Amino acid sequence: MMEQEVLNGQETEIVPVEDQNGVADGVSGTAGVEGVNSADSVSVEHRIKRKARRLIKQLSKEGVTNGITVVQGTRLLKNSRRPRNGFVRGLPKKGGAGGKGVWGKLGSELVEADVDVNDPNYDSDSLDNGDIELKTIIPEISDEEIQKGAEPIILEYFEHGDTAEAALAFDEINCGTKRYLIPVLAVEIAMDHKPSHREMTSVLISDLYGRIVTQKDIGRAFEVLLKNLPDLVLDTPDAATVLGNFIARAVADDCLPPKFVQICKEKVDCDHARQALSRADTLLSMKHGLVRLDNVWGVGGGLRPVKYLTRQMTLLLQEYLSSGDLQEATRCLLDLEVPHFHHELVYEAVVMTIEAISGHTEEMMCKLLKSLCAAIIITPDMMERGFLRVYEDMPDICLDVPLAYTVLERFVERCQKGGFLTDEVIRKMPSRGRKRFVSEGDGGRVKSHDFV
Repeated sequence: MMEQEVLNGQETEIVPVEDQNGVADGVSGTAGVEGVNSADSVSVEHRIKRKARRLIKQLSKEGVTNGITVVQGTRLLKNSRRPRNGFVRGLPKKGGAGGKGVWGKLGSELVEADVDVNDPNYDSDSLDNGDIELKTIIPEISDEEIQKGAEPIILEYFEHGDTAEAALAFDEINCGTKRYLIPVLAVEIAMDHKPSHREMTSVLISDLYGRIVTQKDIGRAFEVLLKNLPDLVLDTPDAATVLGNFIARAVADDCLPPKFVQICKEKVDCDHARQALSRADTLLSMKHGLVRLDNVWGVGGGLRPVKYLTRQMTLLLQEYLSSGDLQEATRCLLDLEVPHFHHELVYEAVVMTIEAISGHTEEMMCKLLKSLCAAIIITPDMMERGFLRVYEDMPDICLDVPLAYTVLERFVERCQKGGFLTDEVIRKMPSRGRKRFVSEGDGGRVKSHDFV
């Protein structure tokens, strides 16, 4: 017969299958027990039931074992999680979040996990002050690295003059508490350059104020410069005067408080520093000083009027003829910072030579032009343009100087021997025609012929 047992609330049927001898294998021992007392019969029956339960668990996994077929009830099949169609989707259990040795659910690393006090890396002190805020800290670079990074930016700024571009470049340097070194480097570099570059440096410091450097940084920068003046004077003899101009200009631009000069006077003990502060105090105390300090470095280059530049070149040539100092004349020409207007110097030099009608003047002017051409201060193009301007104005010049053509011819020949005039200039040199009346047979016509 078929036996039924209730295991864990579910009905399970045991179907006996006869072996070759015709004896049921599942409960064969029960029918063969005879002549045993009641106590032994209960003990044997209890062992048989326990063995049947073990067989049921094994058969539930394998289906058929030792000829016994296990038929599961509908309630067990209903709650089974196995696919009923025999196919498995292959998806990870619980989305990859469960099980041992798995990576966890996608994005679980972004979720804050609970702190485990049993973790060996657990630090109770880190949680005493509440939440912890993590910030990225970049270590400050050294003074040498700041100088190495800031110097190319300043030199490039002298080329393009864009303070906004320079500020963006300075932002990329992590100066930290050493931002005062930027004005220090800018002023030191400007001392070795022209007045126009010093004007650009003053504008740069003014534009960096409030964005890159503070008033405290600028004040500290000038204190460092005052301290370094003895070394700066070795390279720039007028460093004290230049630094005084920078301090006065910074006060006029509201980058420094007016009391800065008086405070520094009480601290410094160097003669050069006192000279620089006295210069700044003088500029600030003069009438309308704050307004005039806008032009403390002068008006640079092509921003000045043409008449002013012409006048300066004329004075330069007159001083050169008086002193004969070739280097001073060269320095004055470079200070004008008008390389595009050097043809005016050539023009004025040639006209001054024609008007002087002096061999000494011709020799000195030839020497000056040759020196400027050899140093490539005056380019061949500027030289040629200056001489051609003189050629065009010769009819007017000849009215005031009758011997103008003769002097010009002699001066051009001297310059040709000097080797700085091109063949084009010599070929285009004009010559004056001589007018005369011919015989009566010509009808009184005026003829002219050129002579060299």
